[in-house]
Order: sequence, then structure tokens, then C-alpha cells
Amino acid sequence: MESIKNILKVIKKNQRLISSIFISLVLLGVVFSMGLYMGYNRRPEIDKVASVVNKTPTFETTADFNAFWKAWNVLKEKSIYSDKITDQERVWGAIKGLAGSAGDPYTTFFSPEDNKLFKDEIKGSFGGIGAEIGMKDKVLTVIAPIKGTPAFKAGIQKGDKILKINKESTTDMSVDQAISIIRGEKGTPVTLNIFRAGENETRDITIVRDTIEIPTIETETLPEGIFVIKFYSFSENSDRLFAEALQEFAKSGSQKLILDLRGNPGGYLEAAVNIGSWFVDEGKVIVSEDFGTSRKPQIYRSHGPKLFDDKLQFVVLVDGGSASASEILAGALKEHGVATLVGEKTFGKGSVQELVDITPETSLKVTVAKWLTPKGTSISQSGLEPNIKVPFTLKDFENKKDPQMDKAVEILKAKQ
Repeated sequence: MESIKNILKVIKKNQRLISSIFISLVLLGVVFSMGLYMGYNRRPEIDKVASVVNKTPTFETTADFNAFWKAWNVLKEKSIYSDKITDQERVWGAIKGLAGSAGDPYTTFFSPEDNKLFKDEIKGSFGGIGAEIGMKDKVLTVIAPIKGTPAFKAGIQKGDKILKINKESTTDMSVDQAISIIRGEKGTPVTLNIFRAGENETRDITIVRDTIEIPTIETETLPEGIFVIKFYSFSENSDRLFAEALQEFAKSGSQKLILDLRGNPGGYLEAAVNIGSWFVDEGKVIVSEDFGTSRKPQIYRSHGPKLFDDKLQFVVLVDGGSASASEILAGALKEHGVATLVGEKTFGKGSVQELVDITPETSLKVTVAKWLTPKGTSISQSGLEPNIKVPFTLKDFENKKDPQMDKAVEILKAKQ
């Protein structure tokens, strides 16, 4: 008890000294914190950005980022345009470059403005010209104009190379960037400078944008008793419409069928699988998705029911405007021996894109897989070769001839 009293006496005696030490420590802490804060804000821009970027690393990398950060600082300090662009816009530009390094025209970063345009496109609230566009040999190319649209009426043709849009060069322009420029308010014009095979000079074609309504199916019966299904797109309800067309075919009593997939740019994968299932034995592969080393392939098999027996005589027409889901269906029908492919080599658009939100206002569309035919052929790399190759020339078009359809009819007429 006496020792405790002595301790209290010492503390009381030195209370002023202890208070002074405590205040000194607090002041020292404040000065130290201010020094850290000022040092952080006065340090080079490279370090500030790097610290933010390195907050959430998800995997190890051997890449040396020193060159990137040095370039960042040089552009920030020396460029005469430095005051015209924000740091955030620099980040968006860097991500666009990162996406472009994949060398894949369908891997694209959407800045806030681009992201809004892309989502408007998905919702259908846009004006356009009605042409499916892709990349062929690193050149922006028309896959196919959609029947009845402004592009179709203006004379745009499959295979047209788009060199300029409103006088802006398409060199190094991604597919999505080109689409965002071509899309616009209904009633406004857009001018495409195109190069067409067989011609010596480029030409300008001005097209007035309109709301695009995509047709799906048309049917007709030829005098020879051959039933024709002209299939324009794999839309959300196309498998239902296709089923109705098949019912019409069955009622006709014919065993001879032509499926015209020319100029069909594709669409829903599920529609291709559903339609293929009516022709291919249940359990057989329609298409598979190859994800590389990231995960196991996804295999889509026929779920049946198969509606037609071996008596069906079937020709499928394809050309350079047949892409995506069209190639999936045509590839399955060809490789399972269900149909004969007639026409020209298909476009070769056989990849799967996933849209990932990067921020609430931005997104990244990245190619995550490629489509393979039942026998393992990559649609993206080579497209599909028809069993019987029949060209369709500009002269045929001008003379309103269709040698590919004529060949299909010839094949079916020869079969008993």
C-alpha cells in the first residue's frame, strides 16, 4: 500500500513533465503525418498512378511497367495537348490500347460514351443503315446488307471494303468504332467510301439512316416442286418461325428443300442449335466452344427431335455474307452429311464475346472462345468451304441471274 502511495506522489510531482512529453509526441505525429501527405502529393505522377493500379493485383506478371509510366509522364509534361485531356481519359485510352494488343477486332473497350452507344444498339434504340460489318484480312468489310434496309437499297454489297466513313479513314478502326460512327439519328446521312472486287476505283455511297427492322424468313415453292426457305437472321424468335416454315414444307408433300443462308450474318447461338436439332440425330455435336486453356470446351449437341429421315433431299446455299450462327448451322448440316453446301466460302466469324463491366460507365467486350464445327474446324480461322463452289459475279447480279440457286435446283432435280 505504501509503494502505491509513493508512485502516486511521483506521478503528481512529474505531471507537468509528462504532459509536456505527451504534447510533444502529438505534435511530432501531426508533423510526421503532414510530411507524408505533402510528400505523397508532391511525388511524381507516375508513383501516384502506380499505387492506385497496384491496389488490387489479381495475378503475377513479369511485365516491366516502367516504360508505360515513363510514357505517361512524358505525355503529361511535354505534349502540347496535355491540357486538353484529363487523366481519366488517358486511362481510357490506355485500356483501349491494351484491348487492341490482342489483335482481335472483336475485343474492344467501351469508354462511357461508347458504352452508352453500344447499349442503345442492343436495346434497338438506334438508327442505322442495315448492314452487318466485320473484319476481313484486317480491312473493315461488309458481311451482308440486310434485305429491304437503306444499305440494301443504296446498292451496298457483301464483300465491299469500307475504306472511309464520312471521310474518316477506317485504318486501325475497330468494328465497334466503325459501327458507332455509322449508327446515328434516323433521317441523317452517312457516306461510305468503298472498294468493290472487280472494280479499279473506290466509290462513295451516301446512305440515309433509318430504323432497322430485320426480316427473318421467307418461303416459296418453285415450279419443280422444290421448297425454298430464305433465312435472313437468327433472331430471338427465329427458331419458332423456322418451325412454322418446316410445317409448311411438310404440308407441301415435297422431299426437296433448299435453305438459303446467303447474306445471313447470324445471331443467336441457341437458335442455330435448335434448328440444327431438327435435322441432326439426337446426341450428335452441333458446335463446340473452345476456350483455350482457360476452361474445358462447351459442347452443344442435338437435342432432337429429328424431323426428317434419309429421304430428305437438302441443299444449303452459302456465300461470303453467311456468318456466325449461319456458319454453325451450315457446318453441322454439312459435316453430318445432312445437306450439300453450294455457293461460296463463308465469312469466317466464329468467335464468342463476353461483355464485362469495368466501371459502372465502361465495359470491355472480350473474345473468350471460338466456335468449332463437329469435326473440330475453327470457323473463325477458315470459314466454311462449300461442297460445290459456284461463284456469283457482279455481271450475274446486273443481269438478275442466280447461278447458285440454279445449281441447287439442278442438284435436287437430278435426285429421285
